[in-house]
Amino acid sequence: MITMQLNGLEVHAEEGSTLLEVAQFYGFPLPTLCHMEGLSSYGACRLCVVELGGGGSSELVSACTYPAVEGLVVRTASERVIRARRMVLELLLASCPQSKTIQDLAAAHDVRQQRFRQEHDSCILCGLCVRMCAEQMTGRAIGFRGRGEHRTIGTPYDQQAEECKLCGGCIYVCPACTLRCTYTDPDRVICGGCANLTPPCLGKPQFHDMMCFMDPCVACELG
Repeated sequence: MITMQLNGLEVHAEEGSTLLEVAQFYGFPLPTLCHMEGLSSYGACRLCVVELGGGGSSELVSACTYPAVEGLVVRTASERVIRARRMVLELLLASCPQSKTIQDLAAAHDVRQQRFRQEHDSCILCGLCVRMCAEQMTGRAIGFRGRGEHRTIGTPYDQQAEECKLCGGCIYVCPACTLRCTYTDPDRVICGGCANLTPPCLGKPQFHDMMCFMDPCVACELG
């Protein structure tokens, strides 16, 4: 067992655990789009970022790929972390604005607009479908191809792969293949209709981390 500090609490974790697993075990919620239990960690979406250390020496890392080690000091909801998550959500909305999953996450994190050029893609390259096909269905019928802005997911030579079992597992895990909201133009892409109350503690001069982790946050009357 190792001992580390998580949001000011001394916690214990099994060696080989990731920070995401430790946070989830102790009840600290971390959003993620590319992680799913039973599949290998990939660290693509960057929504599960946490802050290690403090002061000028702190750094942001993805919790799903970073191992829990002795003596770590981890903050899962600092001002820096929340700002980073909101920026990532804006970028995801610019790439795939019609995903209800992304819209709900954006609303829950108080993202009310996205400032980047709208792409209207149908894939955020989270890799869930690729890992599902390879690791759970043992098909390996789809994979990544290309690099950088030309990176996509598909079948070899755009032909239906003989290994494909037509199981639908890739569609089942895809965060972009969900029911979509109506609005698609940049000014109205986030309807906010399903938004929970945002933590009123963040942004106050005396608070630099969330005071609680209730969802929705209704425990205090700051505001």
